[in-house]
Amino acid sequence: QVQLVESGGGPVQAGDSLRLACAASGQSFSLYASGWFRQAPGKEREFVAAITWSGRSTYYADFVKGRFTVSKDNAKNTVTLQMNSLKPEDTAVYYCAAVRSSASSVYYTDPLRYNHWGQGTQVTVSS
Repeated sequence: QVQLVESGGGPVQAGDSLRLACAASGQSFSLYASGWFRQAPGKEREFVAAITWSGRSTYYADFVKGRFTVSKDNAKNTVTLQMNSLKPEDTAVYYCAAVRSSASSVYYTDPLRYNHWGQGTQVTVSS
């Protein structure tokens, strides 16, 4: 089992940047594909970004392409989400997720594919 803890959220102004971190503990994170999701009040949880366990391949939701970057450091057991040019519509609770993967090239956009979740970190962007 692996436990995930997110950090780095907070209140910011539109146009600002934030860097979210997801720290994994419990066992080696190196064979886990990871993803970031978010959930705004009254809305369903939606996919934001995903990364393979090797960290070599990434995938983004259209609404964050060019603004957000996901990366993985297996030596430090962390996944980060760099968020630039934040918009008020980015306001949500952001969740880190992970699943042990047998293939280095696999990533997932479906939250049902993940079986490990963090508690979430709030990001609030004001205009």
